[in-house]
Amino acid sequence: MTKKEKPAPKASLREKKTPKPKVHKDLQGFEVSIDQFGEIRSNMNIEKINEFLNKNVDDKKLLERDEKEQEEKEKKQKKK
Repeated sequence: MTKKEKPAPKASLREKKTPKPKVHKDLQGFEVSIDQFGEIRSNMNIEKINEFLNKNVDDKKLLERDEKEQEEKEKKQKKK
């Protein structure tokens, strides 16, 4: 009876060495992962992340709402 050869073990994502991405200086050292229960784990306080996002990222929903309000005002002015 011959032994079956086992396939080489697959390298898990944790074992792979991937280069760190370039990040904004305010987010230096920020890491995020998902645990076995599907929960998001982070090494940075959520308030600090939200502060960064509010300062550096435009909210598309707010922009669309503001543009829609502006268009409605212009339509009302044209009717007069």
